[in-house]
Amino acid sequence: MSSVTIALDIMGGDHGPHVILDAVKHSLENIPHLTIIAFGDKSVSTQKLALLTAEFKTRFSYQLCEQTVQMSDKPTDALRKKKLSSMRLALEAVARQEAQACVSSGNTGALMATAFYVLKCLPGIARPALISALPTQKKNKVQLLDLGASVNCDAEALFQYAVMASVLAENCYQIKQPRIALLNVGEEDIKGSSLVKHANLLLSNCEALNYIGYIEGNRIFSGDADVIVTDGFTGNVTLKTSEGIAKFVIDEVRKAMSESFYTKLASKLILPYLKKVYRRMNPDQYNGASLIGLRGIVVKSHGNASVDACHYAILQAINEVEQQVPEKIKTKIENVLLEH
Repeated sequence: MSSVTIALDIMGGDHGPHVILDAVKHSLENIPHLTIIAFGDKSVSTQKLALLTAEFKTRFSYQLCEQTVQMSDKPTDALRKKKLSSMRLALEAVARQEAQACVSSGNTGALMATAFYVLKCLPGIARPALISALPTQKKNKVQLLDLGASVNCDAEALFQYAVMASVLAENCYQIKQPRIALLNVGEEDIKGSSLVKHANLLLSNCEALNYIGYIEGNRIFSGDADVIVTDGFTGNVTLKTSEGIAKFVIDEVRKAMSESFYTKLASKLILPYLKKVYRRMNPDQYNGASLIGLRGIVVKSHGNASVDACHYAILQAINEVEQQVPEKIKTKIENVLLEH
C-alpha cells in the first residue's frame, strides 16, 4: 500500500493540542503507511512531541509555527494577517505536494477562506463545498452538502455540488450510481424557490447523474438518498439542528432512565440495545467534513472532537487520498460539462 502523508494543524481543537496528538499516536500505531507532519506553536508539550518523534522516527515530524488562528478570528484577518499560522502552513504543505491532505479542527471560516486562496478550485468548479456523512434509518450513510462553505449560491453551484458529491460517494463509500436528491420544502414540481427549481432542471437533464428529485427535511435520515444537495445556509442550519435534537434526545433518555428504581431496572434490560444504537449513531465516526472542489484534500474536524473523532477525520483524509478524489472530481466535471 502506498504511503500517505497528512499535514495536521493541531492548534484548533477546543480541548487543546494534547487530544489531537493522542489521535496522532493512535493513527500512527494502526496505519503503518501513514506519515504525519504536525503544525503547531511553542505551547505544545515538548515531552509529548519528543515521545512521538522517538517512537515513530521517520513517520512523524513537528513544524514550529509563529502564529495560531484563533476561533474568534475573522476569515479575512486569518488570511491576511496569519500567514505564518499552523493552519496556513499546513495548507501550503499540501500546495507544495509535501503532504497529500490537510486536516484541521480550527476556525471553519478561516480554514475555508485560506484553503480556497492557497489551493484554488478545480477547473470548472466555481466554489468549494463542505460535505459530511450522516447516519440513516437504513444503516447506510447519506452525504449532505453544502454545510456552510457558501451561504449564497446559484443553481449552477448546486449542480456542481451534486457532481462532486457523487464522486465522493462512489469512490469513498463504494456506492454505485449514488442517488442524488435536492432538499426542498415539498416534492411537487411547483414547490420551491426559483433557485431550487432551476437546479432541479439542471440535474434532471444530466444523464451522468442518478438524480431522484426533491426530498423534504423529514426524509434526510430515511436512507432514501445517498447524497442530498442544498445551499450552505440551509445545510448548516440543518446540520446544527440535527446535532441539537440528537443531544436533546440522548439527555432526555438519560434523565428518564434514572428517575426511579423501576426505570433504572428497565434501563439495565435494554442497555445492550441502546449501546448498539449508540454505536451506529456515535457522532465520533461521522467527524470529518470534507472541503471538496479544491485542487487538494482538506478535512475539517469538529472543534470539540475526541481522540477517536480526530482519528476518524484522519481516516477520512487518507481515504480521499487513496481514492484520488480531486482528480476524479476533475475528470467527472470535465465529462459532465461536455454533456451539460
